Amino acid sequence: MVSSSSSSSMANVRNPDESEGDSTKWMLQKVDMDNMEEVPIDGGGQERSSSALKCRNGEKYCLDESGSGVMKRINGAQGNVPNLEKTKSGAARGLNSLRFLDRTRTGKEGDAWKPVQKRFKLHAVDGKLFRDKFGVCIGMGDSKEFAAELFDALARRRKIYAEDGITEEELRQFWEDMTNRDLDSRLQVFFDMCDKNGDGKLSEDEVKEVILLSASTNKLSNLKQHAEEYAALIMEELDPDHQGHIEMWQLETLLRGMVGESEEGPKFQKRAQTLSRTMIPKKYRSPVSKYTSKTLEFLHDNWKRVWLVTLWVSINLGLFIWKFSQYKKREAFQVMGYCLCTAKGAAETLKFNMALILIPVCRRTLTKLRSTFLSVIIPFDDNINFHKLIALAIAIGVFTHTAMHLTCDFPRLVNCSPRKFMRLLGPQFNYKQPSYGDLVESIPGLTGIIMIVMMSFSFTLATHSFRRNVIKLPWPFHYLAGFNAFWYAHHLFVIVYILLITHGFFLFLSNHWYMKTTWMYVMVPILFYASERTLTSVHDHNHRVGVIKATIYTGNVLALYMTKPPGFKYKSGMYLFVKCPDVSSFEWHPFSITSAPGDDYLSVHIRTLGDWTKELKNRFAKVCEPPPEKPKKGCLIRMETRAEAKDEAVQARFPRIIIKGPYGAPAQNYKKYDVLLLIGLGIGATPFISIMKDLLNDIKPNESDSSLQAIKKGLERVYFYWVTREQGSFEWFKGVMNDIAEYDHGQLIEMHNYLTSMYEEGDARSALIAMVQSLQHAKNGVDVVSESRIKAHFARPNWKKVFSRLASTHPSGVFYCGSPTLANPLRLLCKEFSQNTSTRFHFHKENF
Repeated sequence: MVSSSSSSSMANVRNPDESEGDSTKWMLQKVDMDNMEEVPIDGGGQERSSSALKCRNGEKYCLDESGSGVMKRINGAQGNVPNLEKTKSGAARGLNSLRFLDRTRTGKEGDAWKPVQKRFKLHAVDGKLFRDKFGVCIGMGDSKEFAAELFDALARRRKIYAEDGITEEELRQFWEDMTNRDLDSRLQVFFDMCDKNGDGKLSEDEVKEVILLSASTNKLSNLKQHAEEYAALIMEELDPDHQGHIEMWQLETLLRGMVGESEEGPKFQKRAQTLSRTMIPKKYRSPVSKYTSKTLEFLHDNWKRVWLVTLWVSINLGLFIWKFSQYKKREAFQVMGYCLCTAKGAAETLKFNMALILIPVCRRTLTKLRSTFLSVIIPFDDNINFHKLIALAIAIGVFTHTAMHLTCDFPRLVNCSPRKFMRLLGPQFNYKQPSYGDLVESIPGLTGIIMIVMMSFSFTLATHSFRRNVIKLPWPFHYLAGFNAFWYAHHLFVIVYILLITHGFFLFLSNHWYMKTTWMYVMVPILFYASERTLTSVHDHNHRVGVIKATIYTGNVLALYMTKPPGFKYKSGMYLFVKCPDVSSFEWHPFSITSAPGDDYLSVHIRTLGDWTKELKNRFAKVCEPPPEKPKKGCLIRMETRAEAKDEAVQARFPRIIIKGPYGAPAQNYKKYDVLLLIGLGIGATPFISIMKDLLNDIKPNESDSSLQAIKKGLERVYFYWVTREQGSFEWFKGVMNDIAEYDHGQLIEMHNYLTSMYEEGDARSALIAMVQSLQHAKNGVDVVSESRIKAHFARPNWKKVFSRLASTHPSGVFYCGSPTLANPLRLLCKEFSQNTSTRFHFHKENF
């Protein structure tokens, strides 16, 4: 038996006179059971000693208030068959979360049946649906093996011979069994699916088969290896008398551990809806006040961006108007009119933006400026976005400048009367009126055309579709997609800047050197950017690092532990660039630093997503040591928190690694907030792992209350949500998770792991995994999913619920690193809860 929050156990017994659809439950009125006592788990008794055991009067068992303890038998044998009393149970209501299909929870089963009916007609053969098509038909296309076992159980339950398929009416009966609102019916279906021989009892082999099926359905490859061990664990808990089987009421008792989770969802949604109505301030209740208030909120949250972009736009407008007015007063205006003024105004903004666009990509300079007072007024985290905005302005300027010249200025100049031309523009063109071809073939014309071609090529390869290799080009053009194509194409701007200076020097209407201002705009930024790149290249010798250890994890992740170069100082959350000359002499790739600033080594975790990372992993795989032996039952692997020196001969065989950096990133400013919400998707957890290690390094040597309070003065609470889709991903940072559980007694860090390949709690496909998880964690303190001391959650987090919980705390910094898909929803939630609650959420996203 395990501890549960309900007051008594439910028996699967019905009055024969009652109809099958009646949802009323039979409850145990009295149970004579062995005396039980709370037993500490792995030394965890001290932590739970403050939780008093709640014992009901007249009953001979106790339940831990937290529901996390393990009950052990004290004496006596199992009592007689209990008397029954007919009542309704809160536990039963909680068990309503046990379901086979998500879409049936709305109560509109009739609407859900219609698409099933359509799919039946699509997949049926001669009016019969076969076993292999059952999963696709009912919406379990991604769980065909589980659906097939469910098909067999429903057929046994209905006593239908299904070898030759089932009819639409029989499918409807199956559907009614799966979507029946009566708990007992659904629970019986689940039990029948486990009980393959139909004897009403579950043997250990049957439990093992269902665990294997559930593990396969939820893509838990590691759990499948321990299926026999976990089946024995279930039998140990539910079959204390060693009868060799368990019955349905015992399985139901274990399922009741899911009550808390199931009841929390609907209650939270109802509470959230109530709060959303009652917490609407007066300033949002009318359209005008709502618009005004939201505008003020936007300015409050984005004032750094607003003032900087406003300044930039004002400078561009000022330059355009100044140059426009200047040419309006010149003789050429009488020939080419406003077309010339517009072209020259656009050209002036182009010169300014071509100079400015280099500043946001001076990483080393920006990293140093982040630590100065300028970070208070300048949003350095948006440097790449500002770079893109300037690039857009350049594209608009190029189009305007070119269009005005080719479609307006040149035709007017060519078609101007010779007398007027000689009088107004003769000295500018050596008293020879040019043709349209002469203008295009001139030095300004040719340099302009070449610049447009190069810039268009570079801008195209910098778009998301090409840079992220979303677009698939046919051979041999497939080399034009990907990061390498984007990176090398950007180096064409060296030629573009040379052509730009040449273009500006040979202008037709400006004869004096001081009127040819292009070089004045771009010279200082070019020298500044070139100096930074040159100094970085010179420093490469100082940043040649030795590889201490290399580990290849499940999920194609390579972890490199390297020596720290002298004077290499960084903050948690920063990143560095890595180059491997053995793979490529020119390619640099950015990776977040996963070691803490106080560690005597550097570490990065690299996921193989492209050709370069794949080749790097393969080269290290050739010299990596084989993985250690599997740990014994209940033991933990310490793989991540220590860098161990390897044999010098092995080190010599490692590929050469050169690094440059460190460079600033949004997460490095995490200490500015009292409360942190860190969200990492997959390998996006890397910048936050460095933060976790940094906090743990402060906690480990100073476990006294006074030292912990000193740490908490600047940081009160850290919530870390790591969402991944592969069970093997938890291996990457298992050591960090175990250290959090072992050393963070002050509960500074609250870590939540989510595995999206699993079906959410309450789904029949993950029900048995949830049982095993609870039992194993209670007994050994190890989670069966993450295989660490941090318990993993199923499916995806309810982000609205997460933010609602944090809304009762102090202003929070929200740092996100991962797929852009989730970035916008998180940003909107930060905005929503900042407006509707007293807590302000500041959203920061990593950009590479």
